[in-house]
Amino acid sequence: MYWTGSKQPATKTASSEQAAKPAKRTILRRLLSHHELATLLVLLHAPIDAHAKPEISSLQEAGLVEQVPGDVVAGATQIRLTPEGNAVLQGLGLAR
Repeated sequence: MYWTGSKQPATKTASSEQAAKPAKRTILRRLLSHHELATLLVLLHAPIDAHAKPEISSLQEAGLVEQVPGDVVAGATQIRLTPEGNAVLQGLGLAR
C-alpha cells in the first residue's frame, strides 16, 4: 500500500513505479565524530602529514580525504580534502 494522503489505498501505476526510484546515494553512510569533523576543518586550510591524526584512515575509507605526495626528500605523504570532503564542509556552511 502506498501513502496518498487519503484513507483509500493507492493503485500502483507505471508512472508511480518510475517515480519511486531509490534516492541518490549520499557521501556519508554514518555520522562523523567531532574529531573527524575537526580534522576536516584543519584540512580545509592546508594539507597535513599523513600520520598527524588517527582519524585519517576512517576519513580515507569514507572518501573524504586523499593522500598526495609530500616532501620527496623526507619521504612523507600528506593528506588533503577530496571534493566529497569539501562538499561535507560546504553542507555545514564552512567550506570556501
